[in-house]
Order: sequence, then structure tokens, then C-alpha cells
Amino acid sequence: MVIKAVKLYENGFMLQPFAMGGEGMEGLDPTVRYRSSLQNYVIDTGSEVILVDTGMPDGVPDAVPDEKTMIHMGARIKDYLPALADLGYGPENVSKILLTHKHADHSGLLAAFPNATIYAGPEDRVADEVKAIPNVVAAEYKDGPYYNFEASEKIADGVYFLPAKGHTFGNSIVIVEDGGLFYMIHGDVTYTDEALYANKLSVVYDDAAAARQTLDKVRTFIADHPTVYLSTHTPLGYENLENKAVVDLDNPPASIPVTVVAGAQATGRYICSICGYVYDPAEHDGVAFEALPDDWKCPRCKQPKTKFNKA
Repeated sequence: MVIKAVKLYENGFMLQPFAMGGEGMEGLDPTVRYRSSLQNYVIDTGSEVILVDTGMPDGVPDAVPDEKTMIHMGARIKDYLPALADLGYGPENVSKILLTHKHADHSGLLAAFPNATIYAGPEDRVADEVKAIPNVVAAEYKDGPYYNFEASEKIADGVYFLPAKGHTFGNSIVIVEDGGLFYMIHGDVTYTDEALYANKLSVVYDDAAAARQTLDKVRTFIADHPTVYLSTHTPLGYENLENKAVVDLDNPPASIPVTVVAGAQATGRYICSICGYVYDPAEHDGVAFEALPDDWKCPRCKQPKTKFNKA
């Protein structure tokens, strides 16, 4: 069994209130930044290649961060398919895809794999980002409990797909068992590992109560099993993988400071930091993003204007 990171963006950041403010902002410091990136994962079992998520859509512009930016993934390293090719895989090699959730930074290239069986949580299977793709199936979680998780679907020997609702209504996580370790590929249960250790939810969720229950279950599992925590939006994800770093909830590692932030030239477009929707004034009768009413929301994920970054 081999797990590899598909590295897509680098040199970003997120603010502490974004990463940890989902249940209240008390004690959080908006000047504290954590490192951010974007990567997805490949599971090579030796007999088949399984992807966990498929990155941003091609052509999405890089964001232009400023002092109000809550999360910035950084600069694009490569589009998803070239990054996957660097690891030695193409669409023809992939048999299955496990979609942690519907957002475009996780589902962006699903359509490039027409011959793979794509598993998604039932609620996310019918989401706008996913519903038009014919080879997506709704996970049935038919294989009974998995330790303290109430349901599971066994995808391959040592590979399990688990419901983990909250961030989205159909959110799921993946656990890979290998060499006595449990590799937890969790999508966006947390955005940064610091939130896992601090037991804090991000501000992005469809169901706050379910998100809390999921994080509680994740922490209980980690307390009972040697777990390598593979995040999507922090370089700690692939660093943990490379080092086989097991989480010790009682001894959080020191945060690595943000030292480099990648930017881009502003174009007048804005990009949703949650789902990747691009607002282009040219497609909206020339109406500038700044001129939209304060209660305007992302047409795809319904997040407010404050979740958009310059592009």
C-alpha cells in the first residue's frame, strides 16, 4: 500500500478565526496565520489506484490576498492531471475515486475520469458540482460500524469510506490501514492541524451540530489508534505523510510560521474561497463585485461576500 500527495497549491495562509471560529470567536487572534496549501491524495494498493478528491477545476485564477483574506490557498503549482502524471498515473490507471465532499477544490476534475467508479456521500451525490457526472454513485455505508464510526463502506482491503457529516451534508472521510498505522484523509473536518489539537471547528459548515459530532468522533478515534492525519489545506498534510507522524492530542507540535505568501495580479474577478466559484463582472453586465449588495451570496455554495478573495 502506498499513499501519495498530489500537490496543487503552495505558500498560502489562513487566519485563526477562520480555522477555529466555528463555535465562537472568543480568544481567537485575527493576526495569527497558519500555513495553507492544497493537495489531494492517491492510494495505490498494488492492484488498483484509488484517488481521494480531484482538485480545483482547470483555469481557476489564483487569488490575490490582502489583510482581510480569511484563507488563501497560495499559488497554483500545477493543474490536477499534470500533477497526477508526475506521480506516474493517468485517468486510465484509476479504478475508483473517493470524494470527501462536493466543494470544487475537491471535485474539480471528476469528469476527467469517466471510467472510474466515484463514491460520494448520498447528499453530496445530488449537489450541483457532482450531479451531472454519470459515474458517481452514492455511498451506501453498508459494511457496518468502523470502530467508533457508526457506518462504513469497505472500498478495498484496508481502505474504508466513512460518513462524517457537518462540513457538508454529505461529507465523508477515508481511512487507510497500513503497517500498523491508520491514515485519515479527512477533507475539511479541520482546515489546519492546529484546529484538531485545539478541538475547534472552522467557520465553514452546512450543519454545525453534525460538524461537532464528527470532530468528536475523529478525536476519539485518534486517541485510540495510531493515526497519521492527512489534511487538504495545510502542508502539514503531506509533511505528516512523509514523516509518518502520528497524532498525539496531548502534545501538539509547535506551529511553523508563515514566511512566504504567494500572490497574483488583480483582474477584477473574485473567487469563492470555499467552493471555487469565480465572479467575473464581464458575465454579470459589468457589475463590479464591490458593487454587489452586502447580503449577496455565492450562487454555488451560498457563502457570503466575505468568503471571496480577489483573483
